[in-house]
Amino acid sequence: MNEWYDRPDPTGMTDTGERGLRFECTLCGACCTGPPGYVLFTDEEADAIASFLGVTRSEFEARWTHETPEGRSLIEKQTPAGFDCIFLDRTAIPGKAVCGIYEHRPEQCRTWPFWADNLRSPRHWAAAARGCPGINQGPLHSPGTIRLTVERDNGARRR
Repeated sequence: MNEWYDRPDPTGMTDTGERGLRFECTLCGACCTGPPGYVLFTDEEADAIASFLGVTRSEFEARWTHETPEGRSLIEKQTPAGFDCIFLDRTAIPGKAVCGIYEHRPEQCRTWPFWADNLRSPRHWAAAARGCPGINQGPLHSPGTIRLTVERDNGARRR
């Protein structure tokens, strides 16, 4: 199925004829903050995070998660930037925001910005880009890679 990002120059920002979308994380933290939300995770992801943190799964869930209508979610802390993920660290690298569990972060986090909502149309992609300076920057992601990422994200959100 062809999507708008299958067309040459889907964002209209270049005239190279390339297909796909560009993204490179700038460590701004914008995707990890904002209005209250949910960061859902699987049982396997919970086990991996707990192991990384050196705690039991039940301790991880008690200290860093809460129950939501969608399932368990990482908790957030209110900051001047908004509601930050509990694992977002704004002090380790001055001027940057890094994930304290990056190698073990949930699939939902791994698939940003290639979420179905952001890819509905060029207008939706442009709206996401207004909040994320890494969108339309960096390496080109092919339409096939984008579709696979959307499928992974949809699976992560269907728990």
